[in-house]
Amino acid sequence: MLDQYKQQRPYLVALDSIIFGFDGESLKILLVKRGVEEKTWSLMGGWLQPDESLGQAASRILFELTGLTNVYLEQLHAFGEPNRDPIVRTVSVAYFSLVKIADYDSKISGDFQAHWFSIYDLPPLLFDHGDMVDLAIKRLRYKAAQHPIGFELLNEKFTIPQLKKLYDAIYNTEFDKRNFSRKILSTNLLIKLPEKQKGFSRRGAFFYTVDTEKYHHVADSFLNFIPS
Repeated sequence: MLDQYKQQRPYLVALDSIIFGFDGESLKILLVKRGVEEKTWSLMGGWLQPDESLGQAASRILFELTGLTNVYLEQLHAFGEPNRDPIVRTVSVAYFSLVKIADYDSKISGDFQAHWFSIYDLPPLLFDHGDMVDLAIKRLRYKAAQHPIGFELLNEKFTIPQLKKLYDAIYNTEFDKRNFSRKILSTNLLIKLPEKQKGFSRRGAFFYTVDTEKYHHVADSFLNFIPS
């Protein structure tokens, strides 16, 4: 039995993070670039340490690079093509996370540049990171249609038009205002606040917040959350 272990070769395990954020208009991904002259950008990532689980490593790396904790983080897929990293055989486990851009506080070393890019206008990406991003966008769209995870990208209080803009950005479409509002309110996940957003219309739009108890109750349940 031990001889079988000795016959195997060691490989590196990397973790790459597709970090989604929403700025009120566009759905974005946080990328880094090594060196000012380099034209290729990459996802944020790091290495699995001997005393860590994959989830622990993903959370640690996200914190080290963004300063954020307690954010939505989900394992996406393992990427292990033999030549995906030309330097050494590396298996990468990709995660995607949903963060509030306003909470983001860059902890990235001066050796890197960090920048938010629209998911619909991305630069050339390192290795197979483009495949990771494509899969993450598909997963996000599926999850946002079935689960109320989109709220993870919004501030604590928001208006229905702001929420609609988020889902318009996720699906790269424009939902009908009335249908969207009716469908979202029918989930009973929102609590209407007495405060209105001023300066955008004569009447103003009421702010809402998520009913936390109901949110956690349905987060793992399937919903027909997005109007057709």
